[in-house]
Amino acid sequence: MKKILLLAGMALFSLQSFAQSVWKVDPAHSSVNFTIKHMGINLVPGYFQKFDGMLMSDAKDFRDAKVDFRVQTASINTHVEMRDNHLRSADFFEVEKYPEMKFTSTKMVKSGNDYKLHGNLTIKNVTKPVVFDVMYGGMAKDQKGGEKLGFMASATINRLDYNINYDPSGQGVAKDVEIKIYTELAKQ
Repeated sequence: MKKILLLAGMALFSLQSFAQSVWKVDPAHSSVNFTIKHMGINLVPGYFQKFDGMLMSDAKDFRDAKVDFRVQTASINTHVEMRDNHLRSADFFEVEKYPEMKFTSTKMVKSGNDYKLHGNLTIKNVTKPVVFDVMYGGMAKDQKGGEKLGFMASATINRLDYNINYDPSGQGVAKDVEIKIYTELAKQ
């Protein structure tokens, strides 16, 4: 009987040692931002107000992290209502037909203190591989003792690759869009 209890205890300890950590994006302390050049002379900033995401990892250094991130396209905001409505139209995001953008990672590669996050970005039902440069901000405990992580991810994509074809010459609205995502994640 002692052997059975000992084996059961060892099995439980082994499962806990290899348990996957799950982290959920805290939207109150995170943001999804973009900038795009207008007429080749100025950067126009914007952001999305509604998004969610998860990070799952077995490794303490997150080198095996799996990331799933979703953004509600109708939540786009550039602080100009007429422009935001145009961005929601078929010329750009076509939010009625494509209400969500999503990113699913394929691998996370540690590079010094930072990472390269490889994955697939889907916009308007078009999926393309993307690599985000990820800066690790660190880990801390909040006022209630909960564990939090911080990351900043950036990448540049060509909007034409995702059938966002308004002004295909790029003279008025540039082709390249810089994405910056600041995330604080809470351990679940």
